[in-house]
Amino acid sequence: MNVFTTRTKPVATLAIGGFLAHEFWYYCPRCGFEVGSEQLRGLVATGCTIGYDVLVRVGEAFFLESRDNGQIVAELTERNVSVCRSEVSYLARKFIVYLALLHKKMRKETKQFLSINGGYVLHLDGTCEGESPHLISVLDGITKIVLDNVKLPSENAEDLIPFLQGIKDAYGEPVAVVTDMGKGFLAACAVVFPNVLVFVCHFHFLRSVGNELFGEENDLIRNRLKGHGIQSILHRRVRAVNGRIAETPQVNDTFLAGIQSEDFVEVRALEACPLLVLRALLVWVLEGKNQGQGRGFPFDQPYLVFYHRLTTAYTLLGECSQSGLFKSKKDKKLYSTVRYDLLSVTKDSALRKAAETMLEKLQVFNRLRAAMRITLPENKRALNDEGELCQMKTIDNEVTKFKRWLSRDGNRMKDKGYRKVIAQLDNYWEMLFCDPIVVQTDTGKLVIQPQRTNNILEQFFRNFMRRYRKKNGFQAMERMLKTMDEDTPLVMNLKSEDFMEVLLAGRSDLARRFAEIDPRIVRQEMNRSIEERKTVSARLKKVVNAPAFLETLTSLVAEKAS
Repeated sequence: MNVFTTRTKPVATLAIGGFLAHEFWYYCPRCGFEVGSEQLRGLVATGCTIGYDVLVRVGEAFFLESRDNGQIVAELTERNVSVCRSEVSYLARKFIVYLALLHKKMRKETKQFLSINGGYVLHLDGTCEGESPHLISVLDGITKIVLDNVKLPSENAEDLIPFLQGIKDAYGEPVAVVTDMGKGFLAACAVVFPNVLVFVCHFHFLRSVGNELFGEENDLIRNRLKGHGIQSILHRRVRAVNGRIAETPQVNDTFLAGIQSEDFVEVRALEACPLLVLRALLVWVLEGKNQGQGRGFPFDQPYLVFYHRLTTAYTLLGECSQSGLFKSKKDKKLYSTVRYDLLSVTKDSALRKAAETMLEKLQVFNRLRAAMRITLPENKRALNDEGELCQMKTIDNEVTKFKRWLSRDGNRMKDKGYRKVIAQLDNYWEMLFCDPIVVQTDTGKLVIQPQRTNNILEQFFRNFMRRYRKKNGFQAMERMLKTMDEDTPLVMNLKSEDFMEVLLAGRSDLARRFAEIDPRIVRQEMNRSIEERKTVSARLKKVVNAPAFLETLTSLVAEKAS
């Protein structure tokens, strides 16, 4: 090999910082083969100046630690690596491309990793926001690693089938599938995995049952309360009371301390007691809409609770007046005004009937929740509730008893809501209860019990979105879901020590694994990602929004045709 040329370029790595790399290129005089420095190729990709270790650090800080671009720039600057804020975003996206290519490269090894547990339980779910595409992820319920992701315009079976077929080709058929009750998910699984047991999430099932059972009553209560405008009225009254209490702020502290210590003698002695009682009662009513355990409707019923507190407050105010609490003319006038505000709600017969019906149906719904041993009212795990640990046969028997009891209740079965509950149970019965699955592994037989919920994937999406919200500081995720790379959820696998051993394949760190990936493929993927994210240009939007656009376009077409 003879020296062909020398090349110099700036390089930045965490180990060294910024430096100038002088690279000798050699060629073979017989065949013309050219080769540069393998050592430099292990530090930084051809055509790049940022080292692999910097790339990995940016990815970890950006995705796993939720650090913003400024914080990452500051950290790298301390290590003598100079990058700008926009370059951090570019490197973070590049990190995802490298990670995705590494996952695809290691699919065979991943399949062997999954086989240690007798296979994998496929958890399938998706998320979207507004008009964003649907981010679909597949996760193994046993090892909890993300297997693959895709962005689709919808959750239709036609869009999902090719994606699931790719999962099947890469990792084989799953032991079982756990998903929500989406028709597209179930239809696609039936086509791709016809011989695999498919189970629906118990949480999603109960949510669907609750919506069918008393969703109409909940809508009626919400709309009637909105029609009365009672929430904004009460907020106005609270502000008015606050204005009067603000004149004596120390009295408020005494009142709250007395309530907490149940020293009612001291509370009654306060001159501003009527105002303090009235305000506390109104705030209690308004807080009714914030009650619940964070599971959402139908497990939480904020409008029903709000209504019941309104009617209770109306009664209590009457009792307070009879006890002589409101003595001054000013206090009596305020009391009369607030009680009159509540009068229209308490006298609304349609609202009262809907609340009574919903409360009765809620008792039946809670009975089904108890039979399924999940989302129980006294449980404090909120959305992380995966159900009580018990034999699936026990749950099967309890739900069978519930179904028999409800079916024999002639009066209830006249209501379409109760009939829908029975229809849901009949429709999904085979997908709700599964016996433990026995699989054969290299070490013998292994018993697998698929999880009762798809909560493992729901938690994954919640944690994933929380990290983005924490870093970007905005709640709406539509823009993020539109622009992010579909393989971004793969970063969650970096937390699995066992799976990281598979990805590293004996190397000491992720940077060395990235160095083994062809930079040309990375550039192709980066370019493809940029093309997919391109939107309509601002200039085109300006043209089509012009008042004379249609007339101009019509004239152009007519001229072309002639």
